[in-house]
Amino acid sequence: MTALPYDAVLCDIDGVLRHWPVPGHADLDIRHGLPAGTLAAAAFAPARMHPAITGEITDEQWRSAVAADLAEVCGSPERARAVVTAWSEVVPRVDREVVALLARARRVVTVALLSNATTRLERDLARQGLDVVADAVVNTARIGVAKPDPRAYLLAAERIGVPAHRCLLVDDTPANVTAARALGMTALHYRSAQDLRAALVID
Repeated sequence: MTALPYDAVLCDIDGVLRHWPVPGHADLDIRHGLPAGTLAAAAFAPARMHPAITGEITDEQWRSAVAADLAEVCGSPERARAVVTAWSEVVPRVDREVVALLARARRVVTVALLSNATTRLERDLARQGLDVVADAVVNTARIGVAKPDPRAYLLAAERIGVPAHRCLLVDDTPANVTAARALGMTALHYRSAQDLRAALVID
């Protein structure tokens, strides 16, 4: 087999390994009588999201804060909590082709999942059987820094014992890919499983 240009794969989770139903947010807005985009704007505002994905607050604290932000537009704290509860119960779709490709890659290299995520990540992965698809899971809420901060990549590489320049990053966010390349990593801007298949260059 041709020598690979990497010794490890650092794979993003959301947008690569699993996919959240984006229209699901709109459906929740409609079901609860909210203007379109209300839930997403509250949940993913940088001031709310960043503390959650860097571990400054827990997943539970993040969702409670989102509910508090929604209380006025929802008409009451109770309705806001109902919206957040319904949102929290949404389950993402797993891309089984990506799962299979990562399993093939693990035969020859180390595979780690590197995700900007909240403290709920590990529980969610276990619920869908995704806690066994990689050799390690690096959750930014556990390490205190999130992509595209270079420290997130360096800590992930250190965790698996592979130099950064010998890692292949797979991510669907262009800024994360650019940051990885600046560190000397090989990086794939993921759009489809076919992209991943080509980048892995494994038999």
